[in-house]
Order: sequence, then C-alpha cells, then structure tokens
Amino acid sequence: MKKMSLIIISLLVFVGGCSLFEKKEQKVAVNANSGLTATAKVIGKNNESYGNAYFEEEDNGVKMTLALSGVPAGKHGIHIHSVGKCEPPTFESAGPHFNPTSKEHGKDNPKGYHLGDLPNLEVGEDGKVDLNFLAEGLTLEKNAANSLLREGGTTLIIHESEDDYKTDPSGNSGARIACGIIQ
Repeated sequence: MKKMSLIIISLLVFVGGCSLFEKKEQKVAVNANSGLTATAKVIGKNNESYGNAYFEEEDNGVKMTLALSGVPAGKHGIHIHSVGKCEPPTFESAGPHFNPTSKEHGKDNPKGYHLGDLPNLEVGEDGKVDLNFLAEGLTLEKNAANSLLREGGTTLIIHESEDDYKTDPSGNSGARIACGIIQ
C-alpha cells in the first residue's frame, strides 16, 4: 500500500510539474476599448449652457453620450463639424461638416456619407436629451485622419431642423442653434 501511495503521489507531482512548463495561450481582445475619452460643453446661441456631450473610444467608432437640457423641442440635425470653434450666435466658425473621406452628405446618399453625419436628435417638450449612440468610423486617437481630436479641433453642432439624410452638404437642417468644442 505504501508503494502504491508513493507511486500515485509521484505521478501527481510529475503531471502537476509538467503543467508548469506548458505554453499557456494568453487571450487579448483585438479591439479592446482604448480608454480614450473627450467632452464638449454645449452652448446655445445666447451662450447659455445646454449641458455636455461625452465621447468614448469603442471597437468600431466613438460612443457619444448626450446629457443636455433646455434644448428646443423637436427634431434636430446633429453633426460633427471640422473646426474647433464655437462663436455664437451663428456658430459658422465651426466650419463645414467633418468629412475626411470626401463623401457627400447623408446616410441615405448613394455616394456615401460624411463621418460627421449623425442620427437626428428628437427632443421632447421638457427640452432634455439623454441619449447614447455609436458614430462608426470615428476615433479619438489624436491626429488620425478620422480623429475628433485632430489639429484645429472639431465641434458638435445641433441644427434648428431635422436632417433629411440626403441633401448635400448639410441635410437641409437649417441654422446652427448649439455648439460644443470636442476636447
């Protein structure tokens, strides 16, 4: 019995010891979240605060979270613009839509769409916006061609009317009523 116990213990030690030398595969997520983030303080045409927009790098783009209040009720076009300036009351300083791929405007445009094109915003009578969505194709990696944190900056613009998703260059969405510099 002692011999048998000794043999069993020896085998267990041997097998256990072999596992120390096994090559173990370490799994790493290929598109793991990078932890890159940005924010924008959104202001209206009278320099009033509407709240904040938050941006977080995700696997396929940038997740945007809008936490706003006091925004006029209704449907509004919302876009990323190519200049990091918000000069009220017209916000024309924000330049045209962010378009590093040189596409035309609108998700329904057969020729493609700008990376700055975003889904319409629907604001209730209470003026509050609490919304998350993914803007595919964008990044927060500084100075990448499709980065929101590029030299010269970018802005988030809210328009007075809804975007028709096809009219180039701005979706027929009217005047710019709110702006936030993405940083």
